Amino acid sequence: MKSTFKLIRRFIKVLLLSFIGLMLLNIALLIFVVSRSESNSGGWKAAELLGNELVETESGAYTLSEKGREILQQRNAWAILVEDETGDVIWHSDNLPEGVPLHYSAADISYYTRGYIDDYPTTTAARGDDLIFMGHPKDMYWKHMWPAFDYQLIADSPKIVLLFLVVNLLAILFIYFVSTSGVLRSVRPIVSGIEDLPEGKSVYIKEKGLLSDLAAAINRGSEKLMRQDRELKKKESARANWISGVSHDIRTPLSMVLGYAGQLEESGALSEEDRRKASIIRQQGLKMKNLINDLNLASKLEYNMQPLHPEPVNLVAVARQCAADFINADLAGKYPLEWKTDENLTACVIQGDKALLRRAVNNLLNNAQAHNPTGCTISVAVREDAESYILSVEDDGVGISDEQLEKLRNTPHYMMSDNGTEEPRHGLGLLIVRQIMRTHRGDASFGHSASGGFLAALQFPREQAPGGPSAKR
Repeated sequence: MKSTFKLIRRFIKVLLLSFIGLMLLNIALLIFVVSRSESNSGGWKAAELLGNELVETESGAYTLSEKGREILQQRNAWAILVEDETGDVIWHSDNLPEGVPLHYSAADISYYTRGYIDDYPTTTAARGDDLIFMGHPKDMYWKHMWPAFDYQLIADSPKIVLLFLVVNLLAILFIYFVSTSGVLRSVRPIVSGIEDLPEGKSVYIKEKGLLSDLAAAINRGSEKLMRQDRELKKKESARANWISGVSHDIRTPLSMVLGYAGQLEESGALSEEDRRKASIIRQQGLKMKNLINDLNLASKLEYNMQPLHPEPVNLVAVARQCAADFINADLAGKYPLEWKTDENLTACVIQGDKALLRRAVNNLLNNAQAHNPTGCTISVAVREDAESYILSVEDDGVGISDEQLEKLRNTPHYMMSDNGTEEPRHGLGLLIVRQIMRTHRGDASFGHSASGGFLAALQFPREQAPGGPSAKR
């Protein structure tokens, strides 16, 4: 619904801007047209100039100068001079029309000064006590013969103009809403349907009105999305069940292989070389068992099938316990571990699943061990800032190339090696770390350590919901 109101507001804004723009355009156009037309005073000035060019001779007659004749010729006009005392025409131009009177009373002068002589629009000018009439072509001027206005009307003209603008605007808005009401009724359910599509809801819009074709297309799209979603869920369920079934079926024969390999490794009846081979079989079998467990856990986390047990967990205690267990398991001492957490930092408590968090830290420690078979120094640290707790594991070993690091950051699944099975690879264990962090609303980042080795940092938000981490991604 917010989108519908936003659309309505946008339409109204466009309408108002269009109205204002049209008003300004009309005003500019009116100014342009008026500026190109002849001034209202042009005819009166021409009559005044003509009077100045009318010269009285010694005999009492009048003659028009060359400039005066040019004025009449340019305007295609005629002229007469009416004597003040008698009202007779004592001079006229050579092109005087036949219907123009040659005598004028005071009433005639009053009328013709305001209007027309024989339908010719006239302008006048004084020449001494006499009066010059200048007659213009009939299609040159339109004269308002009674230009009188109510004074209050002139005083109230700003209010009247504003009233006209408001009334016109309201009329336009009314016409707009009436004409677009059908469109808005059609748009509203379509907008609501489009908003529901990303949420995975089944959408159906009545296929009627102006946008019936669009409603039908959305209905088809919704039906297709729902069908694809059902098929995808079936595939995901089948994949998860297959991984779970294969993991279960492999465990029993794998346990037998590990058991017999252990017995052969400890048997005194075998040669040292055979016991060594049995040891290799047992070690590789353990790797396979751990890989199967990791694959099963990754599948459960991917499809939200892993049950979570949220409780208050101290990250410092989890990291310290994992570090102690790793040190105790490193009997050869090839992987010395440094604890770089501030001694004053004793508690970083979050809501989380303690077993999964220990699994994430152990995976990072095992990853450092697996990729540095000749040994390396590993450091574990927990620190805090204003918004989060950060648990980091880094080593000074062989590290990781920029290309591998880019793949690790961007590949959604674990990375298989293309160069044979002997090359170490960062893969499923780190994927599980990333998934565990996602279930705890945190983030896992990987990079180069300061010494050139591998660095993994787990960042947890300090404020988590009371109900613990969400199982949804």
